[in-house]
Amino acid sequence: MISRALWGGSIFLWGLFFCLGGDSVFAQSPVRLDTRSKRIVMAVNESVKAAGQNYQAGNFDQAGAALDKAVKQIEIAGKAESPELHDALVPAMKRIVNARAMLELEGVLMAPFTLPSRPESKPAMEEMPAGKNSPASETKPIFDVNSDPGSTPGNPGGAAGISFVSQVAPILAGKCGNCHTTGSKGGFSLATFQALMKGPPEGVVIFAGDTVGSRLIETIESGDMPRGGGKVTPAELAVLKQWINEGAKFDGKDPAAKLTSLAAGGEEPEPAPKPMEIAKPTGKETVSFASDIAPILVENCSGCHLNAMRVRGGLQMNTLAQMFRGGDSGAAVEPGKGEASLLVRKLRGLEGDRMPAGGKPPLSEQQIKMISTWVDEGATLPKTEQEMPLGVLAKKAWLASASIPEVTQRRAEITQQQFRLAGGSGSGLNHFDSEHFSVWGEAQPKLLEAVAVQAESVLQQAAMVLPSSDLASQPEGFFGGLASIYVLPRRYDYSEFAKMVEGRSVPTDWQSHWKYNGIEAYVAVVASDRDEDAVIAERLAAPVVSLAVASRSITVPRWFANGLGQVASSKKKIDRSERERIQAELITAVGSLKSGKEFFAGRIAPERADLIGAAVCQSFLTREKRRGFDAVMRQLKGGKPFDGAFLVGMGVTPEAYLDAWLGWVK
Repeated sequence: MISRALWGGSIFLWGLFFCLGGDSVFAQSPVRLDTRSKRIVMAVNESVKAAGQNYQAGNFDQAGAALDKAVKQIEIAGKAESPELHDALVPAMKRIVNARAMLELEGVLMAPFTLPSRPESKPAMEEMPAGKNSPASETKPIFDVNSDPGSTPGNPGGAAGISFVSQVAPILAGKCGNCHTTGSKGGFSLATFQALMKGPPEGVVIFAGDTVGSRLIETIESGDMPRGGGKVTPAELAVLKQWINEGAKFDGKDPAAKLTSLAAGGEEPEPAPKPMEIAKPTGKETVSFASDIAPILVENCSGCHLNAMRVRGGLQMNTLAQMFRGGDSGAAVEPGKGEASLLVRKLRGLEGDRMPAGGKPPLSEQQIKMISTWVDEGATLPKTEQEMPLGVLAKKAWLASASIPEVTQRRAEITQQQFRLAGGSGSGLNHFDSEHFSVWGEAQPKLLEAVAVQAESVLQQAAMVLPSSDLASQPEGFFGGLASIYVLPRRYDYSEFAKMVEGRSVPTDWQSHWKYNGIEAYVAVVASDRDEDAVIAERLAAPVVSLAVASRSITVPRWFANGLGQVASSKKKIDRSERERIQAELITAVGSLKSGKEFFAGRIAPERADLIGAAVCQSFLTREKRRGFDAVMRQLKGGKPFDGAFLVGMGVTPEAYLDAWLGWVK
């Protein structure tokens, strides 16, 4: 490779590329651009500028990712079919061509990019007056991103390209097999194409046409995955990227076919028979799956069938829906036939090896009889809980009967377990309790107290989105028990916590995040003695408010809690250029979204979803919508599930609201 010394001039030239960017592009443009087009140009220039800064710092992979992002933004801009916008983007596009060549000499694999053709001139599009809606039948939206059917995920149509069956499946099976193909470490299964596209519990990891936003690619490029010694080669990574860029298409017969069978090059088996449906409870049952059965299965089946590295007998039991699908030996449960069901026969030792295996003691007769009775009574479970992890189900059931002090104590036990899991010894772990929070960390009590003070302060910002009576209620009961705050002194410790405890990689710019599932209610934050109080408060503000919103009901979706947290905590003043940059990023995010259904299905990158979620939540707080929003929060407090509460308060479903919002902003 050419030595770095010879590249001094190239680095200088790269820096010159950015002296031509920014507002100067608008000044040079002979045609006055509308506001939206200006923001698009600004977003592209910001991405190219970030690429240059990373290049100068020697962060070549990050520079390549920033260029890929700029290319995606240009592709979205092309949907506007505006020759004026195309002309304004030409300088940036030329810089991208030159920058790609320089990065490729540094060994960075880049997706192909050629300057798009200039659209034919059309009558200028007038900007929509404020507060008006432009009928879709009269004006084509500037972000009409509908693609042809051949580019949609799972559609085998379209132009020939990378084959999932013959090229992608072998890579995934070979490099990810021990953890995710035959197992589901971290809740992420690659057993089938369907499972791959669904992603882990925290969200989708592949976004068709978007390698920058696809978390699967990010974890491979960062070196975080795969673990255990296997590495994805540059050539294999290029195949995965190209497959995603081409639409992440499936070219096999059955998306539910085992990935291992595709990788082996064998014939795909016939689709498995549709599993029997899980019946809803009648109210006459004497045994509850959530409170009686799920805890038994979680305690005795974990490691082999729940959260297993390698699933035994093909039977996954992370959810009841998975258990109903059965394993290699067929259906595990036959509703109405308790003693005849394979699950009960295995527990009694009447069918092959007695379960549980691995040296665990057999279940008691009372436990087996309870499971048999549950099956006899129809093996029922509410539809909303059928895809819920059994661990979460068991926790919810326990939570329903636990007192507030018992929840606080349980959270303290979980905290200590998680710090040990993240690599701490536990011997240096301290904690400090305030009115609403229990702050934990391997740090001096003085720092933990300072974090608690800032957390209590920023919690008051939740008054912007919650009824005043909520914050005035019993402090320990506000989160259903003291909420935990995990203090992690370095960004490295924070990243390791996310990997070891949550089984995921967090974006490189994160300094804090939150989690709520009823029992677990915590904020993880980077904080040390070197940080000023204002810095700690800024990191805590959004996640603390989001946690407050999420704790109103277990049914509150992440986008709602996260968006309101960002809106309520956004007191920081930003200059005009930063505000315009954020608006440009939002426009790019909106341009990548076709419908509310796509948003709620998690089919866009998390960073873009967060931008859209915050913008939608901002609309709830306008004078026109505030009364309906307040009604939503009252309904949640009264125990109504989120979708029903939203319908009562806003008069439409969340999906319909987002569709209307998209129609207005576009």
